[in-house]
Amino acid sequence: MLKSMTGFGRAEKTVGDKTFLVEVKTLNGKQFELQLKLPPLLKPFEFEIRNTLQESLVRGTIDCYITIKQNGTAKPVIINTDLIKAYYLQIDGLAKELQIDTNSVLSALLRLPEVVSPSNEYLNDNDFLIFKQVLASAIEELNKHRDEEGNSLKKDLMSRIENIRQQEEAIIVLEPNRKVRIKEEINKLLTDNVGKENIDNNRMEQELIYYMEKIDIHEEQIRLRQHCEYFMEMLNDNEISKGKKLSFLLQEIGREINTTGSKAYDAGIQKCVVLMKDELEKAKEQVLNVL
Repeated sequence: MLKSMTGFGRAEKTVGDKTFLVEVKTLNGKQFELQLKLPPLLKPFEFEIRNTLQESLVRGTIDCYITIKQNGTAKPVIINTDLIKAYYLQIDGLAKELQIDTNSVLSALLRLPEVVSPSNEYLNDNDFLIFKQVLASAIEELNKHRDEEGNSLKKDLMSRIENIRQQEEAIIVLEPNRKVRIKEEINKLLTDNVGKENIDNNRMEQELIYYMEKIDIHEEQIRLRQHCEYFMEMLNDNEISKGKKLSFLLQEIGREINTTGSKAYDAGIQKCVVLMKDELEKAKEQVLNVL
């Protein structure tokens, strides 16, 4: 199972004179980063809402927009006279400086934030219980989107790793001929520059063994194969959040590919290394979106 960090969920429900609307959008991110917009009625419950979102969404950059619409007939309101006076004093001073008429400023003042608010600024337990159901529905829809995109990510990542494994198998085929070619090139170089009769065969054999051990890529290929197998296993396990682990494992795969390339001294193997690096970079880009 693989989940994407990207998703969108929306839920709306009307109960009595209130309509609850929740919209949640998530993008990729290293940690849990939440931008939460709440109406005044839900301010007392902000901590619980944040905890619910973090427990359900785990990681990513989250934007959550919540509104409560008051339906029905007109309701009693409270006018914040102190706030209006504060706004007016500043506007009046600015108007005098600019020589602007302030006769019709009252209607504009009444539209400013928090000047007029409902008199019943509270949400009872039953209303909050209904709101939590709406929030849960939005999160559920978002997680469905995450699952759908996660399946696409999984198919792509499996394809990338399988391509790397195919190139690793091609390197195994090329490896024996590489060693023979390198030995022949060293012998020819010594023969051309020193002369065959002046070569110390015992010393030559010792130096060849040392050199061949130094450029041997057998261990790198074994570790690369193991990392790829572990990556495939991790894609199929039931852990919900594993994007960071997959990213660390891709770093290890990259380390083995780079070491193979630095020891190759073979055009065919270098070509395989370049193709593996290309697949690896594409896999790294996709893993950034994994939860």
